[in-house]
Amino acid sequence: MDPAALAALDHAHLWHPFTQHREWFATEPLVIARAEGNWLVDVHGRRYLDGVSSLWTTVHGHRHPDLDRALLDQLGRVAHSTLLGLSHPPAILLAAALVQRAPAGLQRVFYSDDGSTAVEVALKMAFQYHHNRGDRARTRFACLRDAYHGDTLGSVSVGAIDLFHSLYRPLLFDALVLPAPTDAGGPEEERCLAEGLALLARHGDTLAGLVYEPLVQGAAGMKHHSAAFLQRLLGEARRRGVLLVADEVAVGFGRLGTLFASEQVGVAPDLLCVAKGLSGGYLPLAATLATEEVFSAFLGDPGSHVQLFHGHTFTGNPLACAVALESLALFDRDRVLDRVRVLEEVLRDALAGLATSPWVHAIRHRGVMVGIDLRAPDGTPLPAADRTGHRVCLAARPLGVVIRPLGDTLVLNPPLSLEPAEARLLVDVVGRAISAVLGAP
Repeated sequence: MDPAALAALDHAHLWHPFTQHREWFATEPLVIARAEGNWLVDVHGRRYLDGVSSLWTTVHGHRHPDLDRALLDQLGRVAHSTLLGLSHPPAILLAAALVQRAPAGLQRVFYSDDGSTAVEVALKMAFQYHHNRGDRARTRFACLRDAYHGDTLGSVSVGAIDLFHSLYRPLLFDALVLPAPTDAGGPEEERCLAEGLALLARHGDTLAGLVYEPLVQGAAGMKHHSAAFLQRLLGEARRRGVLLVADEVAVGFGRLGTLFASEQVGVAPDLLCVAKGLSGGYLPLAATLATEEVFSAFLGDPGSHVQLFHGHTFTGNPLACAVALESLALFDRDRVLDRVRVLEEVLRDALAGLATSPWVHAIRHRGVMVGIDLRAPDGTPLPAADRTGHRVCLAARPLGVVIRPLGDTLVLNPPLSLEPAEARLLVDVVGRAISAVLGAP
């Protein structure tokens, strides 16, 4: 179809997420027609390096031949069959593969559709686990400051970013918000830990679960905390009978250099939420992994009604499970985690040059996840109304790169298949886009 006609139909009918459409209507939309490797191609044939893995999902690049083949092979068998009262091989085999690779103790896999629903499932599991065991005072959840765990109402309830969440407070349940540092180590982290431990001491016996993103809080602007910080906080929560709910929707599947970020923390959660990279970025698929102890609390006679009352129409979709199973196999076959460690070093070297820009206030980087804070040369925040981060991302497009901001924090989170030359190009274009928008100080 003619690109202009597509743009007109987009403006007439689509409602885009997190988008102010008065601004959207004033611009020509970037319409992606196809993709190959680490590159997106628009309807005009222009190519763009995918600097955010199509919202942090693409793991092995676009149109990977092995993933395409797995999807087509399953399509020749069955596209969908419910898991309510039935089962199918891809869901069974993927569950076994996830358990084999997950942190110790996680033995059960409950499928859903996306990160929000994976967290929603975990919240209901944690609440009902305590209820089924007779501990009905545990009706609350704790989360970290600046937490983001999705956009459904339960996951929003354990979110703590005012811009995203404050409007909906009348619809939500109350959560205990624990302090979290901006970056790992140092006196700020020690203060946050002391305050968090004190809050757990006061409220621990009312908490069903503590929800956290291990090591990097993605939507908070790639905020970091150390493994030591989490070890102390999670250890205290567990000592007080609180279930640990690790949200690895963003940080899982190699983004921080290990398959699961919890491996680097050294604390295995009771519930683990995954999505985004689970299917290699091909199809919507999420999972909530649980320990056998949690699962056993839901066992009983059919008339006892202690089972988990939750399900999704497309739970464990065979197409999604088949491609996810092949994606996991690729981690081993292509030694993906070794590639991530090389890519991390290449990005670190390239970012060191970007850090000399007077407009770059701070860079937080771990694995392939990068947050670049823009500020004035004197360190003061840029006017929010200027929407500098957004303008820099738009300036990167004519230079052949797609990235997204979180306010005035530029986010880089490329596919794990990124080549070193592509990684250097990504950072170089970001620097050029910053200069194009802000110029010399």
